[in-house]
This record gives sequence, C-alpha cells and structure tokens, in this order.
Amino acid sequence: MTTTTETRPFQAEAAELLSLVVHSLYKQREVFLRELVSNASDALDKRRIEGLKDARVALEREGAIRIEVDRARRTIAIDDDGIGMSREELATNLGTIARSGTRAFLDSLRREGQTAPSLIGQFGVGFYASFLVADEVVVVSRRAGSDEAWRWRSDGQGSFTIEPAERAEPGTTVTLRLRAQQESDDEDPADFLEEHAIREVVRRWSDFVEHPIRMQVEREQDGQRVREWETLNSRRPLWTRKKEEIRREEYDAFYTRLAHDWTPPAEVVHLRAEGTLEYTALLFVPGQRPMDLFDGTQGRSRVSLYVRRVLIMEDCQDLLPPWLRFVRGVVDASDLPLNVSREVLQQNAQVRQIHKHLVKRLLDALRAMLESDRARYARVWADFGPVLKEGIVTGADEDGRISKLALFETTHGAEPSTLSEYVARKREGQPAIWYLTGAERRVLEGSPHLELFRRRGEEVLFLVDPVDEWVVEHLREFEGLPLRRADRAQDLESSAEKEAREQLDREHRAALEALESELAGQIASARFTARLKDSPAALATEEGGLSANLERILRAARQDVPKSKRVLELNPDHALVKRYLEAQAAEPRSARAQDLAQLLLGQALLAEGSPLPDPARFSKLLARLYA
Repeated sequence: MTTTTETRPFQAEAAELLSLVVHSLYKQREVFLRELVSNASDALDKRRIEGLKDARVALEREGAIRIEVDRARRTIAIDDDGIGMSREELATNLGTIARSGTRAFLDSLRREGQTAPSLIGQFGVGFYASFLVADEVVVVSRRAGSDEAWRWRSDGQGSFTIEPAERAEPGTTVTLRLRAQQESDDEDPADFLEEHAIREVVRRWSDFVEHPIRMQVEREQDGQRVREWETLNSRRPLWTRKKEEIRREEYDAFYTRLAHDWTPPAEVVHLRAEGTLEYTALLFVPGQRPMDLFDGTQGRSRVSLYVRRVLIMEDCQDLLPPWLRFVRGVVDASDLPLNVSREVLQQNAQVRQIHKHLVKRLLDALRAMLESDRARYARVWADFGPVLKEGIVTGADEDGRISKLALFETTHGAEPSTLSEYVARKREGQPAIWYLTGAERRVLEGSPHLELFRRRGEEVLFLVDPVDEWVVEHLREFEGLPLRRADRAQDLESSAEKEAREQLDREHRAALEALESELAGQIASARFTARLKDSPAALATEEGGLSANLERILRAARQDVPKSKRVLELNPDHALVKRYLEAQAAEPRSARAQDLAQLLLGQALLAEGSPLPDPARFSKLLARLYA
C-alpha cells in the first residue's frame, strides 16, 4: 500500500450518467422540442452578436428555426441559421455532459467587459432530452465563417462519432430518429410527428421565442394539396411591449387565450422591474369566479414562469401565495437560478423578492380599485374575498393590507363595509368591533343578540363566509379595537343592569336549576339577562367555546367535534319566561314546566338558525301551548 497522497478524478459510466440525466431531470417528454428550439434560438442570438464584430459571420436575412418531419422514416429535424459548431465544439459541447456552450460564450463576453445577452442555455443538458423520444440523434453543423461541416451521431449508449459532412449554409440541423413505442410508454413517440402535436408543443412552451419557428404544412389550394412554410409562434409577447402602446382590447384578448375565460378581466397589472433583478409581469384579476377556485388540487399559484420568453413552468407556486391563486398571468425573468431541468426553481432571495413585489403590486391594485370604483371592487370581493381572507388566516397580514381590503356585511346597511369604515362610524366610547357569524345574513338579522346593540346604536358585522371563523381568530384587533363576538356570554350590562340580573338569579335559583336539569347535556347553564327585550331567550357562547356556526362547519367537514354547551340567557320580562317561572312555582318539575323549558331552548335554537334536536316534539309543544 502506497503511503503517498494522490488525487484522482471521479469515474463515471457515460451510458448510466446519460440515462440518469435523461430520465430523472425531465417530467414531460415533450420538453425535448422546447430544449432543441431554445438551443436553436441561442445559436441565432450568438450569430447576431458575433456578426456585429465580424461581417463574415453576420446573417444577411432574418434567421429562422425550422421543424421538418418524415413520417416514413420516423424522424423529426430542427434546423437553424445560427452560429453553428466546429468539429471541436461538437465534441466539446455535445460530447461532454453538462458542459454548456452558451455558458462558455457568456463567460467570454464577460471577460471582454461586455454585457451578457439573454441566452437561456446554462447547464448543457437540454440537448440530451432528445433521448427521451429518440434512439439515435444526428447533428450536422457548420460554423459561421467556415466552409467545413461536421456530423455528430450517437445512440445515447455512451459513445458518439464525428465525421465530415456537407451543409450549404452555416447553422445546425438536429435530426431525431424516434424510437419504437415501449411497454413503459403511455404514448408512441411517433405522435410527435403529427402537425397538431408539434403546434401544441410550440404554442405551449416556445410561443414567445423571438425568432420565427416554421414548419411545412399541407394545404388545399386550387383542388391540389400543396406544402408551404408556416410560422407557428406568435414571437412577440404582449408583456414585452410598453403599457402605453397596448389597448385594453389586447389585454382582454391575451387573457382569454391565457385563461380560456371569455369574461374580460376585472383588473390588469402590468409591471416591469429593472435593476439588480429584471423581470416583467402581466397579471390579471378574473372578471368572474372560476369553477375550480376551491378545488383542493388547484390551491396554488396560476402564474406561468418564463425565462427569456421560454416557458419554464405553467403554474409556478413560488411566484404567488395560495391566497392569490385566482390571479392569472405570466412572469418573464431575464435571469433566474433554475435547476438543470429548468422545471423547478431553486429557493433563493431573487425568487422571494419577485414573490414579495408581485403580492404588493396586486394588493395595491385592489386598494386602488376599492377607492376609485367601489361597485367593481365589490364584485371582485364577492368572488375572491373568501380566498383573499385565507391570507389573514395564514399570517400574511402583518401589515394589515389584506384586512383593510376586506368587505363585510353589516347592520349599517345593505352594502358591505370595510373595517376602516366601521371604525369611523362607531359610537363614541364603543369598546370593540362587534360581529356575529352564521351561514347567511337573513338569519343573522333576526338574531336576538342584536337587540342590545340596536338599542345602543352600535353596529354589528355579519360574517357569513366559512373562513371568517378562522379570520377572527387571527385578526384579534383592527386599528386598536378588539374584535369581539356579539353572542359571547360576556358582561355587556351596565352596573345597574348587572345588579338587577344577579338579584333575579338569586330569587329564581330553584327555577334556573330545574331548567338546567331539564336541559342537561344541551346547555351549560341558565341565567337571566338584560340584553333581551323582544325575544324570550338566546344561546350565548362561553369564552373559549366553539360557536354554533363553527361547530356546523366542522361537522359538515366530517370532523369529530364535541357538542358545545352554551349559556341559555332568559328575558325576565317575556311572557313565555314568566309562564315557565309560574309553572315551576306552582308545581316544581311538572310536565308543563318541562315542556316550557324545551320551548325556550327550541325557540333560541331557531332564532340563531340551528337545527332542533326533536322538531316533531317542538311542533307538538307549540300546538299545546296555544291550545
């Protein structure tokens, strides 16, 4: 055994490494075409840049990317007029996995002190996506400024050959011989030879590549079938144009194409960030609620990420939080640290910065809409308010920007109000922002708990979205005022009212205990209250207990929730309560007293919109009462 220290390179089985690169980095086979088109686009950009320094390299006409298919031979070829490659570049760039010619080109420009252009190739593995569908790849390339052409050929099994070739013009042609369908394939690779398949892949992944992507298609002309070149991509994305040049109709048309929604968007946010982090964003707030808004599988961002006009990810969850998942749009960055497959963003400060900026601009746009066009904002809030409020629940409202946008139904009037408007209207000396939760406003408007607040002239919010139960748990206060339930068993009485109530509780202690005994298991306790004037009784939630509404929501979600026992508060001046006290005094725990106890509980449940434990018995008790 030698005692000297030596350094050795790692050894790798080329075939195994290539298989790993091909089958582990890419989730979708169709990206092979995206990668080859991106390489061709980079080659055209390189030739344009080098042509500025060397006229022999310059392209005298518009460069293009051409896709040609041969169904009989099962081949698809991607041809470009780009910079091309010499023999050495073919061997180096295609013969060394994870070596990028684009990266080397950018490095050379930086050494010369020039600004690096926007080229997407970084990792040198995109080309190998070809072996997702091909069992042989042939590359014929001629370097601009050279008369020599070379052919590179490989079956992806760990070796390649390079030999002289013929090519009339500089550029590169990559030809893939598609392999036969295997048992592990869901579809035949030959499907990519169909015109509609190529159109769809180009439209989805490469529609906004700057250079024209052309394909020969068959058309009927004068009774004959003819072949002609057709450009497949739209080339210039709307978001790259200046906002001042774009008409609203163009934004609407782009949104329709993006979201497949024929209703014009309610708001458009078009922004361009420059400086250390450069990107453009075009975001849309839909004009109506999509059907899948609350689909559990769609609870993430619906914004597509492009890097230099090439689609990287359709629904990039790193760009917007789930509580803005209704927003549709695109973000096009000039440079982001992607992983080698370009399908997943690395978590980094740049992505977080974009995320933060987009959220701020969207909330600013909603705030501006709220202030300038209340009717339009009210429609947007009606559709997407429940989702936006998820941001409060998840802790994203530290600065109050979401809660200031929230609209709530209220006793003040038919139109919903913001919390700021509520605070501005509150009564002098009012200690809290009061609210009731329930399934619908109509039921809450009849709640006996409102009687005290109507007498005091204090406004009460109606929180009717299921998410509101969790919102108020996180939004404990607003502008210095605590949010408090109007139906909580809390001391809302004046000192005189409290003293009178406690006196009644002592005088009728036996009747209250009998009531608690009759309704054992259904209420926690019974007491008199000064808050009721018209209603005989009401159920109040104890501090820390679940509201009736939250209990219903959790049970509907099949959650195992223990039944809450609440306080039955009695109006001592109501005729039904007086009848109960009289019956209890005449004959303690009599059948009539028990029936009246069930009536008091039943009407309290009906008043708040809760179901009766025994509707048939309640109906008979009512009939007996009025008999």
